[in-house]
Amino acid sequence: MSSPAERYAAARRKAAQAAQFPALDEFALELGFDLDDFQREACQSLERGSGVLVCAPTGAGKTVVGEFAVHLALRGRPDDPAPAADPTTPPARRKCFYTTPIKALSNQKYHDLVARYGAEQVGLLTGDNAINGDAPVVVMTTEVLRNMLYAGSSTLEGLAYVVMDEVHYLADRFRGGVWEEVIIHLPASVTLVSLSATVSNAEEFADWLVTVRGETAVVVSEHRPVPLWQHMLVGKRMFDLFHDADAARKHDVHPELLRYTRDTVRRLELGEGRSAGPGAGRRGPRWRGPMRPDIVDRLDREGLLPAILFIFSRAGCAAAVQQCLAAGLRLTSAEERAEIRRVVESRVTAIPGEDLSVLGYWEWLDGLERGLAAHHAGMLPVFKEIVEELFVRGLVKAVFATETLALGINMPARCVVLERLVKYNGEAHVDLTPGEYTQLTGRAGRRGIDVEGHAVVVWSPETDPRHVAGLASTRTYPLRSSFRPSYNMAVNLVGTVGAEPARALLESSFAQFQADRSVVGLARQVQRNTETIEAYGAEAACHHGDFDEYFALRVAIADREKAIARQGQTQRKAAAVASLERLRVGDVIRVPSGRRAGLAVVLDPATGGFGEPRPLVLTQDRWAGRVSPGDFTTPAEVLARIRVPKHFNHRSPGARRDLAAEVSGTGLDRHGGRRGGRSREATGEDHQITQLRTELRNHPCHACPEREEHARWAERRRRLERDTEELRERVSGRTGSLARTFDRIVALLTERGYLARDGAVTDAGRMLGRIWTEADLLVAECLRRGVWNGLSPAELAAAVSVVVFEARRDVDERASLPRGPVADAVDETLKLWGEIEADEAARGLTATREPDLGFAWPVYRWARGEALAKVLGSGHEIDGEMPAGDFVRWARQVVDLLGQIADSGGATTELRSTARQAIAAVNRGVLAYHTSA
Repeated sequence: MSSPAERYAAARRKAAQAAQFPALDEFALELGFDLDDFQREACQSLERGSGVLVCAPTGAGKTVVGEFAVHLALRGRPDDPAPAADPTTPPARRKCFYTTPIKALSNQKYHDLVARYGAEQVGLLTGDNAINGDAPVVVMTTEVLRNMLYAGSSTLEGLAYVVMDEVHYLADRFRGGVWEEVIIHLPASVTLVSLSATVSNAEEFADWLVTVRGETAVVVSEHRPVPLWQHMLVGKRMFDLFHDADAARKHDVHPELLRYTRDTVRRLELGEGRSAGPGAGRRGPRWRGPMRPDIVDRLDREGLLPAILFIFSRAGCAAAVQQCLAAGLRLTSAEERAEIRRVVESRVTAIPGEDLSVLGYWEWLDGLERGLAAHHAGMLPVFKEIVEELFVRGLVKAVFATETLALGINMPARCVVLERLVKYNGEAHVDLTPGEYTQLTGRAGRRGIDVEGHAVVVWSPETDPRHVAGLASTRTYPLRSSFRPSYNMAVNLVGTVGAEPARALLESSFAQFQADRSVVGLARQVQRNTETIEAYGAEAACHHGDFDEYFALRVAIADREKAIARQGQTQRKAAAVASLERLRVGDVIRVPSGRRAGLAVVLDPATGGFGEPRPLVLTQDRWAGRVSPGDFTTPAEVLARIRVPKHFNHRSPGARRDLAAEVSGTGLDRHGGRRGGRSREATGEDHQITQLRTELRNHPCHACPEREEHARWAERRRRLERDTEELRERVSGRTGSLARTFDRIVALLTERGYLARDGAVTDAGRMLGRIWTEADLLVAECLRRGVWNGLSPAELAAAVSVVVFEARRDVDERASLPRGPVADAVDETLKLWGEIEADEAARGLTATREPDLGFAWPVYRWARGEALAKVLGSGHEIDGEMPAGDFVRWARQVVDLLGQIADSGGATTELRSTARQAIAAVNRGVLAYHTSA
């Protein structure tokens, strides 16, 4: 217990702080809890007039600093002094904009601030909602603020503070550039509050903020307010990952865990762990980890619920809930079940009953009433919101989620479980990074509720506990800029400040700041390589003659042999393409290689159309799909013909079985007599190679007994020279790289008439400047060429969908389109895209993404008023129906683009009217509910 003198001294210090920081003192009194040291330090910097960058773990309470900026803005009254950062702003009317990366976070923060300050003081601006936009405090998505800055909106008047929540999103490769645009373009009078997850290069980011925003304080906290304990679940046993905090700092895995996992792997290798059930005779060990219902039951018994169990698959999340239901798990009391049903029924009243059945509502409600739910992007947004609300209230106890939940709203748990440490990133299965691991496990431990949080990794033979320890302990996850100029950005920058100042602005981006810094390290590496190359050259020297000359002959021979091999490959591919183009329905061919090798019958020759021929075939093994020239090492040869029924349905298992039997009934050999090998032409000697080999044998160095040793050193030098040249190109490429990209974009826009030769923005350019989509230039070209004129509302929705939609995975066959005007409009769009892509390739620019036809049918049918079941069934998906959440998300994006067309000066009056009708046609049912939610 402190002495009276110590208490008196503490009171004196507190009084002095209150006198120095009066706004913080009154803000802290309203909070009802004591501020942490990092929160106090950041708030004091703000009150002094400095900008601030706060980096702290998930759940540490960073948003308190953002809320203090709101308090400072609302506190601006005539009797208050103006803030030091902006002495010219009248204190009577100061504003604070609170920006977030996603709408769900904006909605949540809006409700939090309304509860605190009242609805008349707080507004909300997102793509879906506009509420009280002239309020002194406005919550918005970052894109909305970017658009305001380019448009010179009057709403910016009196803006004193901008809070950028989750500012580490600027590393996002799709949307990250928006954060940098905002930071660069905000008026100098605005104080910036940047809130970020823990990153290892906070000082570098802060150095950049100082260069573009002026004085910026850096406040970094590694401390978690709720301690996090790491565990591994091995079969039915739970182990601590670390023995104590000291072991965690040293990455020392608990010895008992290491011993047990090693013994388990050894038993599996000896065959003891093999299952006695189906598949027991397979080669190699087979590990059966704990079942998902058993994991949840274990967490329940140990008092570790509520829990989030991360499964990196939508189907896996849904399957996990079904498995728990089948196991009879029930985690809720009768009172909780009644409250869950009341909440759910009050939230879904606007959704028609027939749509609820299509959406699997009753099975979903059954899971909720038992305290179980899935959470992923494929769910209807309102279903996700209900799951979030029930989980935060403690009514739902176990949520099976994809990693998108970790990037979303505030939804903490007592425990987080990671089923695997590998996830699919849209292109390949990749290991979790330390940053991702920290973000996922950061959900564990609810401040003010839990004494400690728990993270559990489910062990499998592929999971090394030492690797998990590295993920849990690593603090090196730097923030990397993803900023790059776009067409829309270019016309807006040129229109706002002019071409040369626009280049200077791009040079001041974080991306260029990082690139320029990295050049120093690359230049040092070039110097070191140059010294090593000289040393390798000395080792390669030969007293018989010029070894460089001799080695050049060896390289020339190898290059020529590779060129001949490539030429033969090209000729074989051309022959395969030609043979596939000649195929007809009913032709029986042999697929010589790949997973589908064997006999197959042609169902659809796919003549005409785009790109290489990809005929639809049915194999002997009853697989139906499209094959490509890459599957044919030799030209496709027609071996026989069989009759294919006129309306053959290749999706019907029975129809596939019968036709595959006919293919087998031809009696043809499945593999044929020939195997792939070198063609006769390839075995002939090339005249140039013969000449080079003669020169090689006649060279003096050829007789050197140490010839091969010299050659090894020469090869090392050649490789290092090649690597060094690449480094030099990277150095020259990074210095001023953004400005060069900007110049190429400006040249392309000038040639296409969006910018005048003197640098002025044309009418077409002003139209492009108001198009906010990834394919901005393609949309502008479609509007200028009248591609979408004359379409009906449903046809227009389908036609514009191809420029916004992007399938989650590549689908082999091209999606079909509604015939007539939609197909014609899409063909024109594809032609325009081809022209733009050719221009981009000629200038070395990143290509505009190819239009994706996969959403045309669903949105067309929806806009025509068809039932949700039919609409979801018409999606061009690998796994069958399109998930409701995906449908709503893409439909919202179509509506957003239609809204831009309706307001575009580059569209005809008729097209603008049709766009408004299309919006009304799409915004119904689940879409209308989502709009109002």
